[in-house]
Amino acid sequence: MTSLPAHAELDTLLMMMLSDDVMRTIIELPDDQLRGLSALCRREKISRAEAIRRAVSGLLEEQSAGEDGLTMAFGLWKGRTADSRSYVENLRKEWR
Repeated sequence: MTSLPAHAELDTLLMMMLSDDVMRTIIELPDDQLRGLSALCRREKISRAEAIRRAVSGLLEEQSAGEDGLTMAFGLWKGRTADSRSYVENLRKEWR
């Protein structure tokens, strides 16, 4: 009977078993980032792998949200008769 891996690697093992799209990789981190990552992992009681997965996921969501925002903003001025300078000047009149 084989023993289970350490808790820090259990989530990675389970993820690999559930998905064929998992890739192991090696990254290099400066000492200050490594210390910060270790402190975060202790505080959150998660593995380094899980912390890095969460960071990558957050980065991708942030990037995707930015792209969606640009898409949503595209064409907002379509059909307006005033130019942007006149529009801003009219807004500023409210502050006087």
